[in-house]
Amino acid sequence: MREIGRRLVRNLTRTPFRSFAALPEGGVLVSESLRPADAALLHPARLAAVATDEGGVEGHTAIMLRAIGVPAALGVAGLSQAVKPGDTIVVDGTAGTVVINPSSATLTAARRAVTAFAREQQKFSLLRRLPAVTEDGENVELQANLEIPAELPLIAQSGAAGIGLLRSEFLFMNRETLPDEQAQYETYRSVIEAMSGDPVTIRVLDWGGEKEIEALQSEGIVPEVADRNPALGLRGIRLLLRETELFETQLAAILRAAAAGPTRVMLPMVTTVAEVRAARQVFDRVVRRLRRRNERLPDPLPPLGIMIETPGAALSADALALEVDFFSIGTNDLAMYTLAVDRGESDIAEMYDPVHPAVLRLVQFATEAALRLRMSVSVCGEMASNPRLTPLLLGLGLRSFSMTASAVPRVKQAVRALNLDDCVRFARRVMEQSDPERMRELVLESTPGAG
Repeated sequence: MREIGRRLVRNLTRTPFRSFAALPEGGVLVSESLRPADAALLHPARLAAVATDEGGVEGHTAIMLRAIGVPAALGVAGLSQAVKPGDTIVVDGTAGTVVINPSSATLTAARRAVTAFAREQQKFSLLRRLPAVTEDGENVELQANLEIPAELPLIAQSGAAGIGLLRSEFLFMNRETLPDEQAQYETYRSVIEAMSGDPVTIRVLDWGGEKEIEALQSEGIVPEVADRNPALGLRGIRLLLRETELFETQLAAILRAAAAGPTRVMLPMVTTVAEVRAARQVFDRVVRRLRRRNERLPDPLPPLGIMIETPGAALSADALALEVDFFSIGTNDLAMYTLAVDRGESDIAEMYDPVHPAVLRLVQFATEAALRLRMSVSVCGEMASNPRLTPLLLGLGLRSFSMTASAVPRVKQAVRALNLDDCVRFARRVMEQSDPERMRELVLESTPGAG
């Protein structure tokens, strides 16, 4: 019903997908909810913050807002009914709190916090040109996730060594028709060229869950009414293998753009070896077609990898590793599916725990499966962004991380203060535990350089 209402309002007002263009500069956007597609329309330079009644800190909307540098407090129940246009509010994106019409003392404290944050960011900027290498000389690859092209300047400022996860959904959002091969090619090429030789990993379309894409509905590719549980339905690689024309168009655009610089192709939501084999057949078919068209393709062709983001994929990692060129462990969805907790749902947010022993053991199993074949494996998502988890992830054998650009300096600082042998001993100590609380205590107590 909400989606029908949005379409009616948009059509009647003749303002397709531009509902945030007139926001006053420096304002705070308050709403009941905010979709990822809505977040993609925000201008971070104009907006001070976002606060919503619904949502969660690990949801895709929250991830997008962090990526573009907009402070946000999501899941503040009753907020939209408590504030009025013109109210002064203080949004603390770190604590996830909102103060309405604050006292002068609270306002002064908030201004001091903003100044302290800016000073801290300036300190981190000094790390930009320093290598991400441990105290004992182990190189660690720190890359950035890309939600929308507007983040490219932030990635450049962060000192990231490439893009470890380009979420291509932005190309399909907020439009009535699907982008054709040429439109996609031009966008991918511009991103690859902007990275000036640093590698770019492009994840093909991952529709499903909370990612609404109206063009897919209007063209009859997905149903108008989503599955009762879209997280468990037709999403990711399942949709692409059913709609091969959509899949082939995107692969053709990526393969052509890959001639501009080092590029990798990543498949989302893989759960079986059969899916990988079917996807590779489509990949090879597109390559043959492009060569018949005399298109310029890179030599060698881009590696084809998968995201490990379900327990099924993690537990099948040893078999999947024989079929692909690299793994990227998507910890956000992996934790959600393992713990049966919606990461965008605020009511049970405390149950979403990426340090749960089940999640960590799946990460460990997938990492070891890749390392046995000396295959590239990285970790992306919020776990990669958390410097407190850096010693544990390094100790488990991971040497490549992809995260929100703003997190790169913090994680680099942690890496440069660590000794790899200490990390291995620490990881062994954590993984020996069976009590989630004890595991969490060990992680939170860990400090750079501590064993």
